[in-house]
Amino acid sequence: MLTGKHVVFLGGDARQLEVIKSCIQMDAKVSLIGFDNLQSPLSGASLKELTTEVLSMADVLVLPIIGTDEKGKVSSVFTSKKLVLTEEHFQSLPENCLVFVGMAKDYVREQCRQNGIQLYELLKRDDVAIYNSIPTVEGALMMAIQHTDITIHGSECIVLGMGRCGLSLARTLHAIGARVKVGVRNTVHRARAFEMGMESFDVSELKDYVRTADLIFNTVPALIVDASVLALVPHDVVIIDLASKPGGVDYPFAEKRGIKAILAPSLPGIVAPKTAGQILARTITRLMTKELFREESV
Repeated sequence: MLTGKHVVFLGGDARQLEVIKSCIQMDAKVSLIGFDNLQSPLSGASLKELTTEVLSMADVLVLPIIGTDEKGKVSSVFTSKKLVLTEEHFQSLPENCLVFVGMAKDYVREQCRQNGIQLYELLKRDDVAIYNSIPTVEGALMMAIQHTDITIHGSECIVLGMGRCGLSLARTLHAIGARVKVGVRNTVHRARAFEMGMESFDVSELKDYVRTADLIFNTVPALIVDASVLALVPHDVVIIDLASKPGGVDYPFAEKRGIKAILAPSLPGIVAPKTAGQILARTITRLMTKELFREESV
C-alpha cells in the first residue's frame, strides 16, 4: 500500500492511466498535472497546475514515457496547455523524491543529479523491456500483415539484433512458419539462434543476406540498414524499424528507391496501451513500495 504518500503525474498518454489507477487503488494521494481534458475523471485523483508548491509536496513524480525534451517541455495527450519542467521545478522537489520516466533525456538526468533526486528509467530495466516485447512483437506482426501481400508463414524474414525485443520477435516469427535469419554481433546471440533452430549471421555481413528478403525487422538503435544495404534489397521488401528514433534505416535513400520502410518505435503504447500501462504500473508501484517504505522497514 502507498497510504500517506503523494504521487504526482505530469503529462503522458493512455499508458499513464493504468499507473494512476494502480496508485489510487493502493491508497496514495494522487495529483494530476496536464490531465484536464480527460473524458472520464478519475475518482480519487485531483487535478493540479504545474507549480513548485505542488512539486514540493511530492513523494513521487511520474513523467511521460518519453520524458521531456532537452528544454524540459512535457507532452500530454490530455491537455492543450504548454507544460515545461524548469530547473526551479526540479529544485522544489524534496530530496527523497523519486522520479520515474521511460527514457530520460540528458536534461532530466542532469537536473536529477544536481538536485540529488533518485531517477528511474523504466525502459532500461530488463523486466520492463521483456514484458514490453510482447505488445511490440504483436504490433510488428500487425504492421507486417498490413503492408505486405504475402503470408508471414513461408516468408523470408531478417531480424536485426537479438536483444530483449529481437529475441521475442525472432521466436514468434519462427513459430508461425517464417524462414528467419538473425543478424547479431556477438557469439552468445549466435549460440542462442542456433539453439532456437534459426540461421544467424554477423551484421557486418548484412549485404550478403538481404537480396531475397521479404521482411526486415530492425531492433538495433544505429544506422545499420544504410544506403549500401538498401541498394541490394528487393523493391517489394518491407522494412519495419522498431528501434528508438531516429531508427536504424537510411530513410531518404529508401524513399528514393521506392522501398517501404516504416519507423515504428513505442509500439506498446500504440497497439496495446492498456497492457503497456499495466506493465509500467506493476513495476512502478513495486519500486515505490520498496523505496518509500525502506526506512520504515529497517
